[in-house]
Amino acid sequence: MKKVLTIAGSDSSGGAGIQADLKTFSAHGVFGMSVITAVTAQNTQKVLDVEDMSCDIIAKQIDAIFTDIDVDAVKIGMVSKIETINTIAKKLNEYKPQNVVVDPVMVSKSGYHLLQSKAKEALINKLIPLATVVTPNIPEAEVITGMSIRNLKDMEKAGRLIYDLGAENVLIKGGHLENEATDILYNGKKFEYFNSKRIKTKNTHGTGCTLSSAIASNLAREFTIIQAISKAKEYINTAIQHSLSIGKGVGPTNHFYELYKKSGILEKEKLNG
Repeated sequence: MKKVLTIAGSDSSGGAGIQADLKTFSAHGVFGMSVITAVTAQNTQKVLDVEDMSCDIIAKQIDAIFTDIDVDAVKIGMVSKIETINTIAKKLNEYKPQNVVVDPVMVSKSGYHLLQSKAKEALINKLIPLATVVTPNIPEAEVITGMSIRNLKDMEKAGRLIYDLGAENVLIKGGHLENEATDILYNGKKFEYFNSKRIKTKNTHGTGCTLSSAIASNLAREFTIIQAISKAKEYINTAIQHSLSIGKGVGPTNHFYELYKKSGILEKEKLNG
């Protein structure tokens, strides 16, 4: 079984962060492991507070995994401060995992800033160069590049600029544009477009975490970068289409819809009302 490590923050409501990552790994048939960088107190409505883990315990969590278990891919999510980023970069440069997916988490769905403003440059200089693929949405790509993104041409330009920062591949997610959601991959030579119909639902909590974890899972399973993204897009679209109205705010995606469907759990729930 392939083994995938997530380095990210915890979401107490279970829809994003470490919890979403581990669910996604399980749904893809890979063994999930975690390094917790921060604990968030959050629900579907808002982030109440964040408490960062010490750099010492972050480093020891990473050591504990890599000195014992072969890691086929790493996904990096919420890393809120400079010291955390430096610690992760140092350890990954030491252990040199083959596949690294960097999801530059900056702001929660509810508008809470999860990346400290002074840590932006550290993320750009230390983590993006380690990335097999970096997966910013449009607001994140705007912060990284300093440019405004309003259309597909702007997304292409941003992809080039982020590629020049050292990533092997850049996937700009176009969900914040109007009309159909188009993601653009740039590998330094050409662009690949991933088109999908926009799904009308407010329940999109944790979609970025889930997509990046699905890509990491697929890379661990030795799919090409294009295959990994295509399969991840299919997975997240299904998870969003069958998202869950849990909580009073932005509900989570349904990470195990296909598994529930095959197992007959969904039919049993219908019969039981």
